[in-house]
Amino acid sequence: MNTINEKKDGKMSDNKKYPFSSENPLEYKRTDEFMRIFEAVLASSNYGPVLDTYSRITMHCSRCASECMLYSASKDPRDIPCYRSSLLLNIYRRNFTLWGRIKSSIFGGTKVTDMEIDQILESYYHCTMCGRCTRYCPFGIDHRLVVRLGRYILSKMGIVPKNLQVSVREQLQGETRNTSAIPLKALRDNLEFLEEEIEEIKGVKVTFPIDVQDAEYVFFAPVSDYLVEAETLMGIACVMHEAGASWTLASGNYDAINYGLFYDDGHLEEIAMNMVEEVRKLNGKKILIGECGHAYMSAWKFIPAFSEKNEFPVVHILELTQKFIEEKKIHLDDSVIKERVTYHDPCNIARNGRIVEQPRAIIRSFIKDFVEMTPHGNDNYCCGGGGGTVVVNELKPYRMTIAGKKKVEQMIKTNADIVITPCANCKKQFGELILHHKLPMQHAGLHDLIFKAIEMKRGGSNE
Repeated sequence: MNTINEKKDGKMSDNKKYPFSSENPLEYKRTDEFMRIFEAVLASSNYGPVLDTYSRITMHCSRCASECMLYSASKDPRDIPCYRSSLLLNIYRRNFTLWGRIKSSIFGGTKVTDMEIDQILESYYHCTMCGRCTRYCPFGIDHRLVVRLGRYILSKMGIVPKNLQVSVREQLQGETRNTSAIPLKALRDNLEFLEEEIEEIKGVKVTFPIDVQDAEYVFFAPVSDYLVEAETLMGIACVMHEAGASWTLASGNYDAINYGLFYDDGHLEEIAMNMVEEVRKLNGKKILIGECGHAYMSAWKFIPAFSEKNEFPVVHILELTQKFIEEKKIHLDDSVIKERVTYHDPCNIARNGRIVEQPRAIIRSFIKDFVEMTPHGNDNYCCGGGGGTVVVNELKPYRMTIAGKKKVEQMIKTNADIVITPCANCKKQFGELILHHKLPMQHAGLHDLIFKAIEMKRGGSNE
């Protein structure tokens, strides 16, 4: 996989919490820098006790191998989750445990090697961080956590997939402050266009409010939705309109994407807290996340961890839409969607059991021909593009033939016409899988179908 080693500059590279240098990675010895950064992370975080526990466990039961979609497709031992985790844990064991240091002082072999760093780089960016292995591990090892730590160390060495780095730099330092570099004017123009489309199709004037003070919900969608997922956004706007909900977008921060979740804890925190600051400016009450898995996970799980107080509850749009249906605030015509439909559970909203039944309740309320994939829910298979891998262009062949193999098999077995997935990264992966494998189906967000079926009874926005 192609990666970049470049000089770090500006606040993008400087993290005040951790004593990392800013020299050019090409000018130092990689092995020394890897160990220095590893030691700094352990001294400045709570990774140490976790790794200490994991390093005491002999990981040879192979339960994770039988459940990993990557190994199932590739049969390559390097794709076994416990092998992947052992790459970093072996380095930790040799260098940061008492017995490891004693043993290494006698027999040698303490230092990390360039080969080990290369193995970590390749293996850790093959992993989609779906978490299925963790769910089935009898010892409770969170292999996702180990992968994220390995990527974090590499990122502080300047070794990051280019697309991830460029996107996060624009989000934190660029003029537009979003991963797709969409200017505010372009956003406003696009929203006006979507409003006209809704009025033409539905016959009702629906608006996308921006910078409304004291709204109950401040809405954050993956900024890519404003480029390629128009019907998802129009469906969400219609739901909020029909329910009479108090909501707004924020002109200072309108991107829910947080790639820090995949490779850099410092960026994860900064992006999450930028979202919080925007809600504070607008005096909003809750954070509403659009159809995105990792954006929801990074906000729902980590904003409470990074904030001194849990100021703003984080709500996913599927939770809210299902609530509105239960309260009979919105009505969906069950005669509109005639195709056979299946549903893909995005890992970051389903694996923890947080959002599994809500989308199914929505689907069953207006779609008659619904068929489940097997397995699904907490046990689902990843789309093959998780963990940020979907935006790494160099990994596309791997995503199409290995990482996405199980999901393609699942889709074919359903014989569905439409695959629903409420996640921006999953939508991109599904689109590429369907095209690559020439599957006779299409993918859509759940609110795409809601937009087609919702009955607009409330009238225009000014009524």
